Amino acid sequence: MSVPAFIDITEEDQASELRAYIKAKGAEISEENSEGGLHVDLAQIIEACDVCLKDDDKEVESVMNSIVSLLLILETEKQETLIESLCEKLVKSREGERPSLRMQLLSNLFHGMDETAPVRYTVYCSLIKVATTCNAIAFIPTDLDQVRKWITDWNLNTEKKHTLLRLVYEALVECKKSEAAAKVMVELLGSYTEDNASQARVDAHRCIVRALKDPNTFLLDHLLALKPVRFLEGELLHDLLTIFVSAKLAAYVKFYQSNKDFIDSLGLNHEQNMAKMCLLTFMGMAVEFKEISFDTMQQELQLEEDQVEAFVIDAVRTKMVYCKIDQTQRKVIVRCLHLCPHQPQHTPHLRQAAVAAALRQSQLLEGQFGNCEDQPPDPVPLCLRSLSKTHFKKTFPFPLLNSLG
Repeated sequence: MSVPAFIDITEEDQASELRAYIKAKGAEISEENSEGGLHVDLAQIIEACDVCLKDDDKEVESVMNSIVSLLLILETEKQETLIESLCEKLVKSREGERPSLRMQLLSNLFHGMDETAPVRYTVYCSLIKVATTCNAIAFIPTDLDQVRKWITDWNLNTEKKHTLLRLVYEALVECKKSEAAAKVMVELLGSYTEDNASQARVDAHRCIVRALKDPNTFLLDHLLALKPVRFLEGELLHDLLTIFVSAKLAAYVKFYQSNKDFIDSLGLNHEQNMAKMCLLTFMGMAVEFKEISFDTMQQELQLEEDQVEAFVIDAVRTKMVYCKIDQTQRKVIVRCLHLCPHQPQHTPHLRQAAVAAALRQSQLLEGQFGNCEDQPPDPVPLCLRSLSKTHFKKTFPFPLLNSLG
């Protein structure tokens, strides 16, 4: 990609023009080119270019594109330090102001470089940082497949790979893209080995807390398989995650009663936790039993007698389970639960398999339930999925479950 410059002149004359322009703006820089060559000239020009960043956007873009065009013709080994210096200027320049212009300048630099140039890593990280300050991450490529490709193309070492993924994760969280952020965090944690898993303690902690806190995230069993998360075994946070994966509501209540301060310290909402566990527990019961008595519902879900029917109705509205209420015999008859046909029927995480399939079906099915036997099998493997807040607000009028949204 070619980047536009001032005029079609030699590199030496272009550097001289830039020196004169920047000096006229008040910078302390000589108008004479350095004897050390173009890379020395550019180092001095970049160091003094702050003064022109206050100008009109089009004028600033012209000046900076001229600098970029000179950077791109330098030998690769001379580029890195200068590009890092320019990126630092653009990231810190008038923080919070004119972010679109700074993003455009960084984008010009990013796309003007060879796709496999390792120094593109520095420019991309700078783009992410600027985009985060103005909630513009949607305009920056953050697709996980593309990020993986760049990590390979730029031959990043482990430290830079982790830094890049962590930066993308934090940007997505800041811009309220929780589902995309969760995928990036899983990628980050999955990149650790047995040898360095202990170094990911902070990332693992952050990942678990955010997943538990997110009112739309129900599938958590995949986290238990990550090496950094396994490293936390024996700690309260790991115990709490295990409860959400495979235990019942009573186990959470018992944990909360013994560790209230710990739950509060994580920033988790107890009522929201109760609502999530209540739904997960009911899904587990529906997996195990065709018929569930009202007494069992009251006991397992800690409901009052007059709350059982309302809860069941709201659970059915999610389309995760299809059941009928037999008021005469005071029981719930489970007619259909959308399970993955390939999932073994006796595994520690059968409930999570049920939730995975049911969440998918709830997004696909529209209108009223038909005959369960007519519903097509779910061929999609178990993976992270979630319902939208809008969906839950519409389908959970029950007060306890309303705290999910």
